[in-house]
Order: sequence, then structure tokens, then C-alpha cells
Amino acid sequence: MRIACLSLLLATVSAMAVPAAAQDTTAKPPVVAAPTAETPPPRPAVVMMAPPVQEPPVAIPEVWSPVPTDSEGRSAYGLYLSGRLAAARGDAQSGAAFLQAAEGLTPEQPGVREDAFMASLFGGDLDFAARMTPTGEGISPVLTQAGRLIEMVQAFVHGDADAAMAVYRRAPIGNPHGRAGYYARSFIAAAAGDRETALAMPSLQPNDPTLIFARYHHALLLEHYGDFAGAEADFRTLMGNRAGAELFRLAFGEFLERRDRRAEAIALYDAAIADGTTDTRIVAARARAEARRRPPAAPTLRQGTAIALKNAAIQASVDGAHEFAAVYLRLALNLDPNDDTRLRLGQTLAEAEMENAARDALDAVSPADDGIYAAARTEIALSLQREERDEEALVELRRAHAATPDDAQTAYLLAAQLIGLKRYDEGLSILNGPVLNTATQGFAVHFLRGAAYESMGDVTRAEAELWAAHQLQPDDATVLNYLGYLWVDKGLRVDQGAALIAQAVAADPENGNFQDSLGWSQYRQGQYEEAVASLEGAVTKEPANPEINGHLGDAYWQVGRQREARFQWSRVLTLNPDAEQRADAERKLAQGLAPATPVSDGAEP
Repeated sequence: MRIACLSLLLATVSAMAVPAAAQDTTAKPPVVAAPTAETPPPRPAVVMMAPPVQEPPVAIPEVWSPVPTDSEGRSAYGLYLSGRLAAARGDAQSGAAFLQAAEGLTPEQPGVREDAFMASLFGGDLDFAARMTPTGEGISPVLTQAGRLIEMVQAFVHGDADAAMAVYRRAPIGNPHGRAGYYARSFIAAAAGDRETALAMPSLQPNDPTLIFARYHHALLLEHYGDFAGAEADFRTLMGNRAGAELFRLAFGEFLERRDRRAEAIALYDAAIADGTTDTRIVAARARAEARRRPPAAPTLRQGTAIALKNAAIQASVDGAHEFAAVYLRLALNLDPNDDTRLRLGQTLAEAEMENAARDALDAVSPADDGIYAAARTEIALSLQREERDEEALVELRRAHAATPDDAQTAYLLAAQLIGLKRYDEGLSILNGPVLNTATQGFAVHFLRGAAYESMGDVTRAEAELWAAHQLQPDDATVLNYLGYLWVDKGLRVDQGAALIAQAVAADPENGNFQDSLGWSQYRQGQYEEAVASLEGAVTKEPANPEINGHLGDAYWQVGRQREARFQWSRVLTLNPDAEQRADAERKLAQGLAPATPVSDGAEP
């Protein structure tokens, strides 16, 4: 069978979605292009874990009498359960508020304190988290060291660099948050007047990503101290490393612009463009330098600390520790509120499957920058798609497209959403418009256009577009299946279509949709016993698919298993079929099937 267009979008062209940016500079990140650096996995931390600070134990009463309640009569039990439920549903802010209230009524309960601490981390109340850091024997360093990191950064947020450094000097931030602590400490030390600590570099292998990011931070700090030659030397070292060049050539170009060396900056940008960079900021920076407009200012120490934490978040996400990354980004936002970081936070929370919190963060992105705003609305749409809230997702994609009407990826996603909602004319108007209907239009555009035409019954145009997609990616299993099914189902090139379907099944033998196409091609060729076997396997893999169940009923009928055929057609009616599938099943139940006429056509396109 062919695959529904919206699923097609997510399954076969996921690269069209907006990924998290991977560069950390003071300029805007690319909002529609994935990073190309092949960065090796980072080390988990820079420093060893320090033992947590012990607090005197608090006696826990054996019996609460009376049960603690707040001024509104809400019990600690109710607040705690409400907080856990809200957090489980992804509403981190409400969960944090309930759990904080429960903790206030039961300060002697370490479990409540831990839950309130965790909810506050993800809900964004970092001042509360800094006060509530869990300590004592048996507490995970994930919590204790996160609390110490937050305590250090929040002291700096409130303007007290000395207090922040006192936290670090008491004991360096330990695993698993040592890297974030080390990165942030460098800028905080500079703010506290400790140049030696600020400029200390770790002893790591030259290609260790932690060293690469640390050198970038070192360059920023040297520029802050006025050592421009030293900063340039750091940037030159980074440019000699593939990952460093990918990540920080824009930052180096901006540094050169600030030194009034625009010709060198333009040459750097031109080299990146010649290399095929997808970073749209490079193009914008080149235009700025050529027009002799003012470059971005060097980051302040607060901004540098935020940059450091965002870099720690990037590495945590590479490790799969999206929850840690979200905490670091919350801290970065407290230091330097900006839409770039809000976008990254939303993307990271989505990676952590915290959809409500992700949408809240993304919804806070302002329309000040069209690209970042469009990326945020697109991310909200993708989140809503994951919850099958397709009409709401369409609203967000329309907003994204309105903000960036000339962006091909946004236009494509909007067209795909419209086609998934069977608004074919609207979707095709975008696919056939000047943004997507170009000489360089790719596989995904041809494929989606072909799927739309097929759904509308325009077989000739569908065949042409799917064939064009097939020529661009001859081994793509989805287009092999889609085009093959079209040919088989319409009796156009049955033999050739069956061969394409066989290729798709060989590429992905566990795909029930592909196996259904195989069974249907056998059915169309009169191979009914083989069709029964293939379609039974397809139903096993996709038991709730009405089309596959209907096909199996047809095959049963042709081999004389009429009772089983009627069972399958009856089952179709229980599987939320569309109007056409329902009418077809009801007709077969009433009339049965006439003997099928096998078809075969070996024609070439």
C-alpha cells in the first residue's frame, strides 16, 4: 500500500525539519540547516566529582497529625500528587509550583525536596533549585552537582561573581556536570578578577571536543583582556581543526571584522561558501562586511558565560543527556535572555520528550528575527504533529511560512501538512509555486507532488512526478513502493511495478506497508495463494490498517475462503476506515467478489 502523506513527511524526509543549531557564538545560529561538523563524542566531564556538602539530618515524624495544609486548605499529599501528575504530563512549571508548595509544608521529607528540586530545574525556577539542592548520603551526584552548578551560576546572575567563585572554590563542580561547571567558571573567574583561573586550560588530547570549546572560550577571554594577538592565535588553531573550523569560523570572521580587517573576514566567509556551507549566517556576515556595517560586539562576561553553558548543552545533547542540556540552557537564559537560546531550549526539551515545556519555551520566541521566529513556529508544529494535533500544527506552519515566505524548507513543510490533511489544491499551489518548483527541486518535492496527484486521481501527473523522484534516488524504498503500487493498482505496468515493490521489501522486510504492496502485486497477477501468505504477514505487522485487512479479505475470497474473507471485510469497518474504504467493504459484504482477472504488462515508461 502507499503511505499516508503526513507519515511520509516524517519518515522519509525528516531532514527537512529544523534541527538544533550546533555553533555557539554571539551571532544568530542557523535555524534551518543541520551542522556538518563530525565531532567525536565528548568526554563526560573535566574534573572529578567532589563529595557533597553534608547537612545535619532533620527528623522525619512517624505520623503527621494533623496533616499539613496550606492557607487555602490544600494538603501536602494533594499538592505532592498534583505536582507529580503535572510533571508527568509535561507541565513542568505547574508541577514545580505544586511540589514547591508541598516541600514548604514538609521540609523534613527528603523525597519531596528532591522532586521539588527536579521539577524546578525543568520548570525554570532556578533560584528555588539553588536553595533546595539535595545533599546527604545516598543522594545522586546528578542532583548534588547540578545544584552546585546552579548555585554558582545564579550567584553570578544576581551580580555577585565573588560568591559564585566561592561555590566553585569550595569544590569544583563534579561529574556529570563538571564540563558545564568548568566552562562557566572561566568567565565568572574573569568577572571576579581572577585572570589566572579564567585563562587556565585543561590538559586534554588536541582533538578532544572539550578542548576545542575551551580554546574558543579562551579566545573570547583574551579578546576581553585586550590580547588580540593571543585571541587570533587561538582562532587560527581552531581553524586548523575540522570541527573547530566548522563551529567557529563565523566567530573568527566577526573577530576580524571587529579588528577592522574586513577583507580577511570576507575571504574567510567566501571560503566557507565555496565549501558549500549551509550556515545562512555566513552569507549575511559577508554582506555586512562588504557593506562595512558594524559587526557584532564582543560578548560581555555574562554573555560569555551564557555561551559557555550553551556549548555545554550542545555536548550534553550529543551525549543524549537532553535533560542536562535543558538545565544549562535555562541557566544561559537567566544570564542572557535571547531568542536564539529560547529556540535551542525548546528544541532540547522536545528531544527530552517534554513536549508541553518545549512548546512553552518556543512560544516565547519573539518575531524580532524572521528566521528564528519561523524556526520556533516550525518546531511547535512538529511537536503538535507528534501528538496528532494536525490542525493546530497547520496554524503554526502558516505562521512560519508567513515569516519566511521565500524559505524552501518552510514552504515544503506547509505543503506536506496541507496534503496530509487532504487539502491537495492548497498544497499543490505551494509545491508548484516559485519557491519549490525550481530547476533544482529535489527528490522530496517531486515525491510529495506525486503523492498529492495520486491522491487526487491524476494518475498521469502522479506517475511523472514519482518517476522523477525515482530517478533522483533509485534505491529509496519508499518511492520504490509508492511508484510500484501505483503501477500495480492501476494496471499500468504490473510486472515492472511488482519488481519495484520487491526491491522495497528487500530493503525493508519488516515494513508491513511494503509487504501489503507485495501481496497486492501478487493478487493482481493472479498469484492468489502467494498473495494470501504475503498479506497475512502484512496484517500481522499492521493489524489496525483497514486497507491491508481489506486486501487480505479479497485474497481469501479468490482462494475460496469466503467466511474468512467476510471476517476481514467486517473487520475493516471497525478500523476507522475512510469513506471509500467503508463503502468498498460494505459492498463486498453484500455482494462478494467476482472472479478476478489477472493482469500483466511489461511495458517500459
